[in-house]
Amino acid sequence: MLIDFFFTLKDAKIPVTIKEFLTLLEAMEKQVLQPSLDDFYYMSRLCLVKDEANYDKFDRAFGQYFKGINAVFDTTKEIPLDWLLQRMKRELTPEQIAALEKFGYDKLMDRLNELLKEQKERHEGGNKWIGSGGTSPFGNGGTNPEGIRIGGKGGNRTAVKVWEQRTYKDYDGDRELGTRNIKVALRRLRKFAREGVAEELALDQTIRATANNAGYLDIKMQPERKNNVKVLMLMDVGGTMDDHIERAEELFSAAKTEFKNMEFYYFHNCVYDYLWRSNRRRNAERFATWDVLRKYPPDTKLIFVGDATMSPYEVLQPGGSVEYNNEEAGAEWLSRFTNHFPKFIWLNPEPEGVWQYRQSISVIKQIMNNRMFPITIEGLERAMRTLSK
Repeated sequence: MLIDFFFTLKDAKIPVTIKEFLTLLEAMEKQVLQPSLDDFYYMSRLCLVKDEANYDKFDRAFGQYFKGINAVFDTTKEIPLDWLLQRMKRELTPEQIAALEKFGYDKLMDRLNELLKEQKERHEGGNKWIGSGGTSPFGNGGTNPEGIRIGGKGGNRTAVKVWEQRTYKDYDGDRELGTRNIKVALRRLRKFAREGVAEELALDQTIRATANNAGYLDIKMQPERKNNVKVLMLMDVGGTMDDHIERAEELFSAAKTEFKNMEFYYFHNCVYDYLWRSNRRRNAERFATWDVLRKYPPDTKLIFVGDATMSPYEVLQPGGSVEYNNEEAGAEWLSRFTNHFPKFIWLNPEPEGVWQYRQSISVIKQIMNNRMFPITIEGLERAMRTLSK
């Protein structure tokens, strides 16, 4: 149960040995400590750390490994079921994973319906029923190249459907950037014009008019010079995008600063029937995608932000959304956006070198007419040049 704890200490550069680890296990087996996390901390430090200089390293590693765990270490009672189920997860070789059968989307859904009618009890570690820790395509905590995750926590990112209530966090638009490079790159997409009432001093005109007026001051005013570029930003949130939150927030914060006429909406994985503005209320306050398409004029610059990493079914298949049964394929909606807004790009936080290995990225890149760019300084500069043409 504590093998990963041992390796966590090794990763923290603590010189712990197998012999010391076995001593700790023996102490637990003989129940020499009280069933509490505090007692386990002191016992493990006593057995595993032989130099006080490593106490700080041990504290950090211990806190990292046991973060959020409030269960006691009671050796007289049953080990928590969640821990056992996690340890039941099978470690498969690449060859064994490759040998697992892919059902295909329609067959997968039909098989799930059959199991829901037949299954009467819970299963773990198998290859057929809805359960956990096995190779079945239905359940959670196991390994399968293409399945439906039901509850639990995702890990392998191969699910084509997820059955659970999912909540995401809005990107922080007020984030202070550690660098101004993103802002500088976005400034390539600027087109200034003087609009509105005359409220700004026109210095050159004032000097000229005063000189023509024999030195008597003749103040001239002019409208403020503003960037009149209109931007619509559609951002993927949740799932695999959790790995790119920091980069996405930096981009979002910079875009809000540089583009005063910017509107934004969220989607998950691919665009479907609805978009939303607040992830906290995304099920209560949704905007029909058709309404968004009609709201903004064609001269609006369209920017998609997402890693485009998902099951290809989510793009190409009606009902392929990982969260619900969409009537039309995501590719249909993406095509509608690209047809309505001639100036469009897709910004991808994934490194460009891995794009060729993700089928969904290739599909979306093709729909985007290859207008997909990495979120790097060079990639953003190329993207802004494309939007400015």
